[in-house]
Amino acid sequence: MMQRRFGVGLASGEACVGRGVMTSIRRGPWWTVPFLQIGRLRNILVPDVGEDVPFVIENYPYRDPFGRETVTFVREYVVREKRRRFDATMIRDGDRVVDYLGTHQHLAVDLDLTVDDRGGLELRSDAQRFYEGPVAFSFPMFLSGRALLREWFDDADERFHVDLKVSNERFGFLFGYRGSFTCEWLSATDAPARVKPRRHERRT
Repeated sequence: MMQRRFGVGLASGEACVGRGVMTSIRRGPWWTVPFLQIGRLRNILVPDVGEDVPFVIENYPYRDPFGRETVTFVREYVVREKRRRFDATMIRDGDRVVDYLGTHQHLAVDLDLTVDDRGGLELRSDAQRFYEGPVAFSFPMFLSGRALLREWFDDADERFHVDLKVSNERFGFLFGYRGSFTCEWLSATDAPARVKPRRHERRT
């Protein structure tokens, strides 16, 4: 099931739409709120907290304007009647996977992916780069966070489970969520405009 979910692509001709519940969405101390609110403006971070929050994650394959195969990872939540989105699009660049975050792909993040003992995915974020027009620089990690995401399929309840923690190397825990969902597979060789970024970034 994990292979099928992360096998979404142009070759497979499949998209994956997951629907479920976040049993908890958490954030760090009060001083993390401005940081999270800034990220919310471009769908990079979610500032809200809650329990039993319904969500949808949409994984669609498409070819971006630069000819790169791309997969969307767009998550949408409804927290106290407020709709929040966390937008990401992933490409493969040589031997690495690059995750563009936000509506305008401002942040490009290198990802390290491994398989754990139960056949689940462990994803760790690494170096980050900021791009906006002519501006380009390596984003200092002391001002940002590193993500650790674990996702696995449980044969007992036939659901995918996800656990995310974002932490700063100096200040500790910033944001995280935990939940489960089921998936529907759809035929697709393109993504709906609503889940594509408003701007695509050529630089990796």
